[in-house]
Amino acid sequence: MSKSKSPPSKPSLPPESQELHYIQYDATKESLYLPSIRQLISKDLSEPYSIYVYRYFLYQWGELCFMALDAANTLVGVVVSKLEPHRGGPLRGYIAMLAVRAEYRGKGIATQLARRTIDAMIEGDADEIALETEVTNTPAMKLYERLGFLRSKRLHRYYLNGNAAFRFLLYIKESAALANQPVWEGEEGDVEREGEMYA
Repeated sequence: MSKSKSPPSKPSLPPESQELHYIQYDATKESLYLPSIRQLISKDLSEPYSIYVYRYFLYQWGELCFMALDAANTLVGVVVSKLEPHRGGPLRGYIAMLAVRAEYRGKGIATQLARRTIDAMIEGDADEIALETEVTNTPAMKLYERLGFLRSKRLHRYYLNGNAAFRFLLYIKESAALANQPVWEGEEGDVEREGEMYA
């Protein structure tokens, strides 16, 4: 009688990766953090960003950037955001970049990073928070919807690769929600791309 074989076990993460800690970006340690941030984010972006884009966010809103590090202080996740008046109106937070190393996904790291930057923007008196994600990125859309974001617009050919995006909004204050009316697909005559300043 042959012995039944047990199913192969999934490869486990190294011991030093089991203990994660979250820190706020420190501008005095740019030479330590920025190369790792660029490397991690560039693997997942739909379009490349120059170092000046990262500095644009990190120099002005470094307090909104949070990183997840393992026990060896290796970067495994990062979120980069900004907070400023939107077209002279509400104070809008914007989640520009959120990335987690592939082998660490599904462990709640992206949720923790998003919550930290959202909390920091709320402390900064944000009226609302916006972001965009590709229409094909189902995990990201589910994450943001769990956090309370609502789909606001579909942006056709938003990325350089030709893919469309959904814009999501999280209303922090009731006044911001009342001031925004839904924009249905096709009603995008004056869509403003957050990334146009980097063209």
